[in-house]
Amino acid sequence: MAVATSLHRLYAAVVLGGAVCLAAAAAAAASADPERLQAAVVRVDAVVPADTQTARTLGTERSGTGIAIDSGGLIVTIGYTVLEAASITVTTPAGKSHPAELVAYDGVSGLGLLRAGYGFAAPPLPLGDSTAAKEGSPVIVLSRGGGPAAQPAVVVSRRPFAGYWEYLLDDAIFTTPPHPAFNGAALVDADGRLVGIGSLLVGEAVPGQPLAGNMFVPVSELTAVLGDLLAFGHRQEPPRPWLGVTLREEADWLLVERVTAEGPAHAAGLRAGDRIVAIDGRPVGSLAVFYRALWGLGPAGVAVPLTVLRGPVPVPLTVESADRTRFLRLRPTF
Repeated sequence: MAVATSLHRLYAAVVLGGAVCLAAAAAAAASADPERLQAAVVRVDAVVPADTQTARTLGTERSGTGIAIDSGGLIVTIGYTVLEAASITVTTPAGKSHPAELVAYDGVSGLGLLRAGYGFAAPPLPLGDSTAAKEGSPVIVLSRGGGPAAQPAVVVSRRPFAGYWEYLLDDAIFTTPPHPAFNGAALVDADGRLVGIGSLLVGEAVPGQPLAGNMFVPVSELTAVLGDLLAFGHRQEPPRPWLGVTLREEADWLLVERVTAEGPAHAAGLRAGDRIVAIDGRPVGSLAVFYRALWGLGPAGVAVPLTVLRGPVPVPLTVESADRTRFLRLRPTF
């Protein structure tokens, strides 16, 4: 198809030339015809009480995109858009608004499930095989959060992604050109199936290249636990240990940029500016290594022995970890 040819040319320009040709991206967008897919994509608006944990960093009014995935009003979105929301509204492409409720939040994948209220109708987008979205695959980004409703893109990287908020995806999908309204956006393959849910804007869609793009959570992260999420509101496995820290990779250690008030790390005396150099006696120089070591110690509640530098002085410090969801108000009221 014409859009696939255009996108493969765009991919070649990115990989071989090291830059995105905006004119080629515009031509690819003009050749796409994804109108039948857009009916499944809705706008999501959430209002969050000011006294919740996430309001401090994500704000009290949030908006993004959601994707209908069944005929009964089940919608998947990126979780941070609706996390701790007291009021959620979804709006169809026709402009009809409906209240929605949070069905589940999965901290491992970062995804959220909503159920739209009575009267909501949208044709569901079928779930695809995210493993087939390989480097070079032509895709379309569908969004209701602003910017183009449909934008062609190409998968330029598949690799692990570690976030500073105690988050790790083993096989994230990276695309370019970037869509400005990425949160909750649908990543659709050439067969019209959902293969990813938008999460971030990134500066290096290809490792080591200053190429802007988006990071998508593979839909396989949802399908693997969908039954659990619908039945229980969370995955049926022991929760991971959570410390309540914001970290940044720096040299051979992890710099503590922020400590969540009243969280486990705060209670143990960890401070912003501390440098974590080891966990359980093992050196850590990257977020991914740190998280895997942390989660390998046991479930939430396990004691986490850290070695921290304060100035030149190493300080042993033990954090009694916790289940992060216990610090969130997943169904708050105003």
